[in-house]
Amino acid sequence: MKKIVFAILSLSLVSCAVEGLESTIGDNSNNPNNSNNSTTFTDALPLNTGNYWTYDVVGATNTRDSLYIFGNETVGAHTYKKFKNRNNIATGFYCTSLNNNNVRKEAGKLLLTGNLSVLQGITLPTGVDLSVTDFIIFKESATNGEILSEKTGTFQQTISSLPITIEYRLRSIGGESFASYTSPNNDVYPNVKSTKIVVNLKITSTQTVAGFPITLNILPQQDVVVSTQYLSKNIGIVYTKTNTNFSLNATIAAQIGLPVTNSQVQEEFLDTYNVN
Repeated sequence: MKKIVFAILSLSLVSCAVEGLESTIGDNSNNPNNSNNSTTFTDALPLNTGNYWTYDVVGATNTRDSLYIFGNETVGAHTYKKFKNRNNIATGFYCTSLNNNNVRKEAGKLLLTGNLSVLQGITLPTGVDLSVTDFIIFKESATNGEILSEKTGTFQQTISSLPITIEYRLRSIGGESFASYTSPNNDVYPNVKSTKIVVNLKITSTQTVAGFPITLNILPQQDVVVSTQYLSKNIGIVYTKTNTNFSLNATIAAQIGLPVTNSQVQEEFLDTYNVN
């Protein structure tokens, strides 16, 4: 049981924040330059082969990621840019989400095609299908709170004779616009727009007791991962903040030796980059 819960909560899809996808993550409401006015992007993420970005990752442990564009890859009728991390190793949410995946632009949107089911060497249980095709991860004209893309699924497993049903929902959501944005490390970037990735989970177990079906909420439906990325025009992602939170059924948590609640924060700060 412990294995299944932690494997599912590692669904950061994309997440390295569980080293362990609420809406206040990356909140910059105290930034005097905060603005809800639309920001015009000529190039939110420059997609040219050879472009690279390095990030300082701050969380449970402090690490460093290097992300670069490897070249072109054709999938179906479209040509994408293939992203890779140095030595295929990433620790941050953002860099992990792009590692070995493909991105293309269309009509002011960034579209991701690939598989988000393997994170930091952890393979999610069979049934969690996080393969995506042209999943919108950014939209220039998105309004704050607008749902850009969504994928849902449900599957069942039996762990130690306990039947488990897992429901998951992956969403990308439009964020705020800033004429000037000051990152928490005090780096200042012009023309910034945020976007969010949210993973919502629900885990239940239905058993028959005295001839009657009883459903137990192991993990009540909740957003367990919310990651906010900030994109600066002609640079790309300059800052990412990812919160991982969950609250388990107290009785179940005690039985399997897990904390009732858990909360972790991870930040990724842009350090060096080269774009053309």
